[in-house]
Amino acid sequence: MTVLSVWAPAAGRVSVEVAGRGHEMAPGDRSGWWQAELPVSGEIDYAFRLDGGEPLPDPRSPRQPYGPAGASRTYDHSAYAWSDSRWRGAPLAGAVAYELHVGTFTLSGTLDAAIERLDYLAGLGVTTVELMPLAAYPGQHGWGYDGIGLWAVHEPYGGPDALKRFVDAAHARGLAVLLDVVYNHVGPGNQLAAFGPYFTEAHMTPWGPAVNLDQAGSDEVRAFITGNALMWLRDYHIDGLRLDAVHALEDHRALHILEELAATADGFAAASGRPEVLVAESDLNNPRLITSREAGGYGLAAQWDDDFHHALHSAVTGERHGYYGDFGSVAAVAKTMTGAYFHDGTWSSFRGRSHGRPVDTLQVPAYRFVCFIQDHDQVGNRAVGDRIAATLAGNPLRDGLLRVAAGLVLTAPFTPMLFMGEEWGADTPWQFFTDHTDPFFAEAVSTGRKAEFAQHGWGAAEVPDPQDPETFLRSKLDWAQPGREPYRSLLDWYRSLVALRRARPELTDPRLHEVRAAYDEAACWLLISRGPLRIAANLGADPVEIPLGAPAATLLAASNSDISLKSGAISLPPASFAVVGAASGS
Repeated sequence: MTVLSVWAPAAGRVSVEVAGRGHEMAPGDRSGWWQAELPVSGEIDYAFRLDGGEPLPDPRSPRQPYGPAGASRTYDHSAYAWSDSRWRGAPLAGAVAYELHVGTFTLSGTLDAAIERLDYLAGLGVTTVELMPLAAYPGQHGWGYDGIGLWAVHEPYGGPDALKRFVDAAHARGLAVLLDVVYNHVGPGNQLAAFGPYFTEAHMTPWGPAVNLDQAGSDEVRAFITGNALMWLRDYHIDGLRLDAVHALEDHRALHILEELAATADGFAAASGRPEVLVAESDLNNPRLITSREAGGYGLAAQWDDDFHHALHSAVTGERHGYYGDFGSVAAVAKTMTGAYFHDGTWSSFRGRSHGRPVDTLQVPAYRFVCFIQDHDQVGNRAVGDRIAATLAGNPLRDGLLRVAAGLVLTAPFTPMLFMGEEWGADTPWQFFTDHTDPFFAEAVSTGRKAEFAQHGWGAAEVPDPQDPETFLRSKLDWAQPGREPYRSLLDWYRSLVALRRARPELTDPRLHEVRAAYDEAACWLLISRGPLRIAANLGADPVEIPLGAPAATLLAASNSDISLKSGAISLPPASFAVVGAASGS
């Protein structure tokens, strides 16, 4: 016996079609729900018809073997034999994250192929693997942020069993797994509106009508979202979720959906005995997101810190266009290193208004901010998808600046995150690619991308066509690179920095109010104090001597063999970085 149910409050009649035969569904126990008991067992393909209309996939389909617009398939989560019973999770504090896109991480672009690289990631020293979205979307390849089947794993990646194998294998190597999920919109071509009020025109977002979180019918929409989050944590043993663009979640109810999600995750964590981490992507610079619920916040575990990225990226590359306009100074790097946000109530020229509010550094632990020099957005949303190694290709200080950027990320008081390939200075592009099967959307994304960058002076021929398969293929990592120079030396530098971070408790100390920064804008140097450690960076083209404020010291990490220590000072050649500790016995 198989029981199928669906929420379709506006329908007068609902049937489920199995093997070409329709079965009428009866009203369920809850308002707007329909249910049918079918005399079949095992996996079956099915679709719903509303008032005799076209067959539609289940909004909560656990599997979409024919693509997100095709028939749904039942799936028994209890059938998988897990081997991670001893896994107790990994706390966010002290973590080093690694973001990857399954389709371009390996040549095969599957979850099973990614398993083969887990030993490499464990050897690198990262603790957490963050997977970009896996929800079923049209076509074979894409970034994953236009998911339609939000409860189903994208079949070209291997489907639900492959994700379970990946998580199981990661846990066996001591690696936690976070999954990027998208609740602020659903991809084009979805049929959710046919079933119920999943969207509302009371609020508009960059993707159109907002997901209905606070209008009539929103109770079930919210249950759809919290139930989806719980499914990933419970049925796939995922250790946490990265919530995409939460500033686009328009919710004016007394209980915000983010708070409800955090409570859902905490509830499951209490039952499972392992931590569950919710990380927000937000451009609001609002510490309320990561403030505990007891203190009136939403209770999320962490948020991505774009201000840190903007400050460091612009200081290293010299870029000042768009939202980089307020950044670029050493002072901006120092401010984000000690206060997380640059815009904490200050004027934002990009927005034309003041923005953000200060972080209470006495109360908010530093690990609640995820810092990075690269991520999928900051690379892929550039016109040609150039990574920082390629952006700096014409700079004679390129290699040194890459090491400085890595040093500042991996010794920051925050939770550092690497973007796949960054650790060896991958210079293959990571571009914006799509595989829309609908000709309208395919044409719209191709012409829209070129038009967007034409406004910034890019010629149409210079901007890769997202629909061209070559754009996707160019974006795959070249795993031959880390085995040769100059990539191998940078990889060794990253490994040494991660190892140092794990060896020295000062570098994971969450007390943000105890981090101190000194700098010289004209000389382009920065000195960060973390307890007895001194983190020194020269971002300029001239050698500098930086006073350390301590009479004796030992060099713990040095990006350049010409770095030297003097009594109470350190000499840094151009574009170089060092970590200095108190000498033994001092």
